[in-house]
Amino acid sequence: MPLIRERSSPNHDARPGEREPDLILLHYTGMRSAEEAMARLCAPAARVSAHYCIEEDGTLWRLVPESRRAWHAGLSNWEGQEGVNDRSLGIELVNPGHEWGYRAFPEAQMACLLELLAVLRVRWRIPRWNVVGHADVAPLRKEDPGELFDWARLAAAGHGLWPQEAPALAPDETQARQALATIGYGYLEEDFPAVLRAFQRHFRPARVDGVLDADTAGRLAAVAALFNAARGEG
Repeated sequence: MPLIRERSSPNHDARPGEREPDLILLHYTGMRSAEEAMARLCAPAARVSAHYCIEEDGTLWRLVPESRRAWHAGLSNWEGQEGVNDRSLGIELVNPGHEWGYRAFPEAQMACLLELLAVLRVRWRIPRWNVVGHADVAPLRKEDPGELFDWARLAAAGHGLWPQEAPALAPDETQARQALATIGYGYLEEDFPAVLRAFQRHFRPARVDGVLDADTAGRLAAVAALFNAARGEG
């Protein structure tokens, strides 16, 4: 486990029914500096927080106790359940994001994240498929951690899922909607292209356009099959 530094945020409350977390949600901070991001995450007036924040040099901060509900997901839905804060642990990765000069996530930051994920998933018995991004649970509002985040590397380490092969398929919107729902995505009736973009950011980052093309259709089918197999294994 990497060395944890403490910086307490007041922005948290009790989980409903003392529910234990079963999902890990990854974010980027989307601010110009680490200090600016940390100040906001700890400001009472901002009413936002996360359980952990990892700087680009790998420095790890704990802001909210894991047993408490941090305020990081906002309006969200995953696996048919609204209010993802209730069930999740939030990890912020310092990165300026799309607004301030989005860039790749450095090695030190990724290495720290992998160590942290390994500890959290064992501690709370979080299944590997329940490591997702903010854009996945809030596709109408959010883009993070974005198309430069290395989801394949996480999956190779056992956190999340990533298909090794995804042959192109003829696009079929009905099948695509079914696959997205199987994986966990919501908001399919509100804005289908926005949900597709969120899926592409996670699983087809080379082109994020919200278009159901043959490559996206194939990847949707492959990822849905992985989710079904993983859940079947328990």
